[in-house]
Amino acid sequence: MAKMNEEKTKELIRKYKKYAKQNGFKLNPDQQVVENVIRGLLANEEKYGLRYCPCRRVTGNQKKDKNKVCPCIWHQEEIEEQGHCLCQLFVRGKCQG
Repeated sequence: MAKMNEEKTKELIRKYKKYAKQNGFKLNPDQQVVENVIRGLLANEEKYGLRYCPCRRVTGNQKKDKNKVCPCIWHQEEIEEQGHCLCQLFVRGKCQG
């Protein structure tokens, strides 16, 4: 069980790293922050069926909550304005590697 979650976590980190690079930002360089956010995403996926941002309140109504699926609709604007998205998974800057 733990091994499967570890693999899923690594897979998601690769996916989000690629997404960030394609969009001109990067993952938070603090690996602990990244892993905590990924764990929250996986917990929400298990609970609600979708990877909702762990920093946003989920109502349970998929129609109302669809904008909160990671990457949420607010992340790019937040990165531009604050240097990071609300959950701090993505941060301003070019991806290394």
